Amino acid sequence: MQDNQNFFEKVYEVARQIPHGRVTSYGAIAKYLGAARSARMVGWAMNGAGKMEDVPAHRVVNKAGLLTGKHHFDGSNLMQQLLENEGINVVDNQIQDLDKYFWDPWKELG
Repeated sequence: MQDNQNFFEKVYEVARQIPHGRVTSYGAIAKYLGAARSARMVGWAMNGAGKMEDVPAHRVVNKAGLLTGKHHFDGSNLMQQLLENEGINVVDNQIQDLDKYFWDPWKELG
């Protein structure tokens, strides 16, 4: 369990650095952390982050830009509303022009 907690903290550290108006994916965070096959673990970490005010969990989506974590936010549409408030266009639970908004921690954080 301790290893999972450490991994989750590393996930939160990366998520805290996602700029306003940008998004990243579970897989991109996993790759950055040297655990490329652990996108699902990043998802589990993000499940609990929706209640953490200092972790912008709404900025983490799946690789296709789908809001797969939206059911972990209070209210049925909060994740989409938060993204739209940052200028990100979302249609049918999917970010439009994902490449325009995508933030790759591998490139941005080195």
